[in-house]
Amino acid sequence: MSKIVIVYHSGYGHTKKLAEAVLAGTLDAGADARLIAVGDLDDAGWAELNAADGIIFGAPTYMGGPSADFKKFADASSKQWFTQDWKDKIAAGFTNSATMNGDKFSTIQYFVTLAMQHSMIWAGTGMMPANTKAATRNDLNYVGGFTGLLAQSPADASPEEAPPQGDLDTAKVFGARVAAVTARWTANR
Repeated sequence: MSKIVIVYHSGYGHTKKLAEAVLAGTLDAGADARLIAVGDLDDAGWAELNAADGIIFGAPTYMGGPSADFKKFADASSKQWFTQDWKDKIAAGFTNSATMNGDKFSTIQYFVTLAMQHSMIWAGTGMMPANTKAATRNDLNYVGGFTGLLAQSPADASPEEAPPQGDLDTAKVFGARVAAVTARWTANR
């Protein structure tokens, strides 16, 4: 059984809700997975990250990049970078913003760069987008992420209202994919 840690920051609760959906997907796929909010990270949490087979990064997109709290976590991971503790672990990422675009891809690119600094192996969504005339907002991968999971929560929506069900369903499928990729990768190492 692969061990996956989802390390995330959520400013208003929307990204936490998305993280919980990613977690549900990893668990449904048979992974031993858990969530760690960056603000709750302690020595035991860092040890869990070091022992994990896969790490999924999550943060809201603020002003065209990951939140400052997530960036503090990333900067603190320089100890793991120096000793290459995360080398050859599977990495993936997700983000949420108030607008459909919101420069979310800049956050995903940041996650990819962070993973590459740590010599990790990146896993994308593995999903085709819902890009037909018949597509609805609740279809899988409506926002159209390939490199990472993208979600949208209107600025005036509470976490009870957003992200929409389609984005949460996409998050579950994404979590299951990362769990499957991690299991396959660790079985062949």
